Amino acid sequence: MNDITAVFPGTFDPMTLGHADLIKRASLLFSRVIVAVAESPAKHTLFPLKERVNAIKESVKDRENIEVEGFTGMLPDFLKEHQARVLIRGIRTVADYDYEMSLSGMYRMVMPEVEIVMLPASGDLAFISSTFVRDIVIHRGDISKFAPPSVVALARRYFP
Repeated sequence: MNDITAVFPGTFDPMTLGHADLIKRASLLFSRVIVAVAESPAKHTLFPLKERVNAIKESVKDRENIEVEGFTGMLPDFLKEHQARVLIRGIRTVADYDYEMSLSGMYRMVMPEVEIVMLPASGDLAFISSTFVRDIVIHRGDISKFAPPSVVALARRYFP
């Protein structure tokens, strides 16, 4: 495996089994995968950044080449700071693909040295979205079929 650092960014509010699957699959492709958890104040996240970071760390602790870090600045700055050569984006639907394709043009203008890798969601997880899971959490429903145990525990702490 080449010594390549890849970054998988997102708010992960909350992290889903789909995210966990993409992260673990990326860890098989790249020597180092950094899950970059965005603060993203404009999105009015359900869970604090530190809590999201800790829940993700817990869910990937069995993989030595995965790191989890919160960040508040611009993604290109994060990539440069970590000398990342690959940006990972997850694709669930055709709408995701269209959105990511338009974003990739902007990323290429700002970061021409970074390759963008789009990973499709595993078929049985493609329907799960953070928005869907967040709605269940707010209504105090059971998210155990959609999120890792550490995220289920986080949701129960905030929404008993």
